[in-house]
Order: sequence, then C-alpha cells, then structure tokens
Amino acid sequence: MKCFESAARHGSFNKAAQELNVTPSAISHQIKGLESFLGIELFRRTKRKVVLTEAGENYIKPIKLIFQQLEQATADLKSAQHAGSLKLAVAPSFLTRWLMPRMERFQERYPDIEIEIRSSMGLIDFSLGEIDMAVYFGNGDWPDVEAHYLRPIRLAPVCSPKLIKPNQPINAPEDMSFYPLLHVSKRSDEWHDWLVQNDLDPKMFRRGLMFSSGSLTAGAAAQGLGIALADISLVTPEIDSGQLQVLFDKQLDTNRSFYLVFEKKRALTPAMAAFKEWIIEEMNDG
Repeated sequence: MKCFESAARHGSFNKAAQELNVTPSAISHQIKGLESFLGIELFRRTKRKVVLTEAGENYIKPIKLIFQQLEQATADLKSAQHAGSLKLAVAPSFLTRWLMPRMERFQERYPDIEIEIRSSMGLIDFSLGEIDMAVYFGNGDWPDVEAHYLRPIRLAPVCSPKLIKPNQPINAPEDMSFYPLLHVSKRSDEWHDWLVQNDLDPKMFRRGLMFSSGSLTAGAAAQGLGIALADISLVTPEIDSGQLQVLFDKQLDTNRSFYLVFEKKRALTPAMAAFKEWIIEEMNDG
C-alpha cells in the first residue's frame, strides 16, 4: 500500500523508490502484486512516468486518508508521551538577548514543565522529532509549519554614549551624519529605509563597518564603533546598563516579524500550549 501511495503521489516508480529507499524494480513488483490481487490495473505505464487509471484515482483517495490518520495517530501518541516537556529552537541573539532574561518568569508559572532550549540559525525539520517549537524571524511564509505571529521587528538608532563628541552632539537625526553607521550585511537596505523614512538623504551619511548579524552590530555600537539600528527589545540589557542609548524614538517597520512555529497539523501538548500562551503574552508586554 505504501508503494502504491508513494508512486501515485510522485507519478514515478523511481521517485517512490528513492523515497522508500528501495529499488525501482521492487516498487514495480509490489504494484504488480497489488494489481494482481485486485484484478485491475492501477497505473498506465509510459516511458517517462506512470499515470493512475480511473480505478487507481478512486482507490488512492481513501488510501491517502488512511495514511494521514496513521501519521496523526503517531504524532498524537508522541505528543502525549512528552506532555510535560518542550524542546525549543531559537536564534542565538534572540536566545541570549530576549528569551533567557525572561525564562525565570516562565519557570515560576510552569514549574513542572521541563524545557530544553537549543540555539539554531536555520529552519528546523520538525519531522525528525528533535524539536517541538521554534521562533523564526521573517515574513511567516515557510513550508510545512504552523506559523503564529508574535510581533513585528522595529528598528531604532542606538549608540554608546562614549561615541558622541561634546562638540558634535546628536540632537536631530541629521546630526548622525558626523558618525559612522553600522550595517548588517544581508540587510544593507535598513539604514537607507530609515533615513528616507525620516526625510534624509542616505548619501550624506558615513558608511561604517558591516557585520553578519544584528547582534554583532549592537555589540559594536556598545563598543563605540558607530550607530546601529536595533530592535529595542533585544538590547534592553545594554540600554539599562548605560552601554547603549536610544537616539530617537523613530522606528523603522521592517517586513519581518517574530513567529512561533511548529509542525503543521501537530496536536499541541500541554507544554507547547503553555509556552505559546506565555510567549504571546510576553511579546505583547514588550
């Protein structure tokens, strides 16, 4: 049945063989055996692909439903076995700058939930079962996941108080032209957009160092190397300690947001549901 379902889905015995890690001849043998048992042809064979017959089209519909029910039953069982635990993946900067300072509040509210946090820069393959949930940055369009919007990423200029010279104060946005701007290499348009949004000519501003992440630009700004655009919620410790100051409360709305994601159609365990409720509340509180 699995050979039939895979071959029907791919329209190819070769692709079905690759998926099931067997030879194409083994797939062909299984299909012929099924057709012999049923006494009816399920596929029309051509040189490049196989096509379901009308009988095959009718037969595959309930077969697909049965496999979906099996997958859901397995996922539900796995979820029930780990109801009191949660495996979470987040980007390093979000982990250290936003999540860790707030985890004590989660533990106080849910002392019986065991949580394992992993640092991850890329997308998660939830089908492996190693991770239950993750926090992504982006536009919310990722395959095979449920993406729950948390809040947008908004950027404001920050710098070290040590950077500002007594004879060159920063009282207005145009005063930043005396100082280098720090850039994220893959998001080089952010400073351009912030300046244009505030009716300033980007050509009039000094181009400074470029870094691979927003976390590094914030760290460089704290060291007095220039002015960075940062999400204020991710640099709160530096602001509270006086390492950074927010120059202007003029924020750039990016096309990216925070999302809590998990495998599509997966039933939430109590631990997953608790974390989802908690992080939405924390995000709304800032």
